[in-house]
Amino acid sequence: MAALSGQTALVTGGSSGIGAAVAQALAQAGAAVGINYAGRKDKADEIAAEIRTRGGKALLLKADVSSEKSVLAMFDKFIAEFGRLDILVANAGLQQDANITDMTLAQWRKVLDVNLTGTFLCARAAIRQFLRQGGSPISKATGKIICMSSVHQRIPWAGHCNYAASKGGMMLLMQSLAQEMAGKKIRINSLAPGAIRTPINKQEWSSPRKKKDLLKLIPYGRIGEPADVANAALWLASDESDYVTGATLFIDGGMALYPGFRGHG
Repeated sequence: MAALSGQTALVTGGSSGIGAAVAQALAQAGAAVGINYAGRKDKADEIAAEIRTRGGKALLLKADVSSEKSVLAMFDKFIAEFGRLDILVANAGLQQDANITDMTLAQWRKVLDVNLTGTFLCARAAIRQFLRQGGSPISKATGKIICMSSVHQRIPWAGHCNYAASKGGMMLLMQSLAQEMAGKKIRINSLAPGAIRTPINKQEWSSPRKKKDLLKLIPYGRIGEPADVANAALWLASDESDYVTGATLFIDGGMALYPGFRGHG
């Protein structure tokens, strides 16, 4: 189903994991996709090639989302290629884990700069473009932004305070932007994945012992796949969710439901 036929989408961190799955799903639904990457161009090339093989349009966009100059240049290149922007998926993110007594200021700043400031910079650029170009008959909304949060916008995470703080901040950034932009028919929502089978957490699901421990935290009894998140992103990007803004959809198999309290706690 080409639910996004004729629309354009920019996916940050789109060269691997969840971002790659989202880029492919949006392209399969008919959108022309900009694939942002920071380092591995070969990985971004692979995703773009797969999209083009299926008849889709893909543009590679190297940029550091924590840099204002880099973000503005990325959006300029995207608009020069596709003419307009309909969807932003602010997915780029990273972890630099450490106990609080060992965490350096550089580690704190790097994670906040990429995960939170990067989302702000990309959302601001997207909103400016949405307002500049106005609406389109191919989408009920003037523009759509999907922020890639985490269950850790709700669940504290010892040893990962920089990451949890970035996602908690993203929650209120998203809600505040959604509140501000709803009257302009710009919809802004978040996805909050739990344990997803991606390279970033391979050590947690590739070891049988660690996987068994991880599944204790997932009431639904399985680890999520990138496609689980991509399908939700596709829904939020489409007119099927036109009355949804300021919402966070948890894609986590129940991880955020405090599973330790099963059996009356």
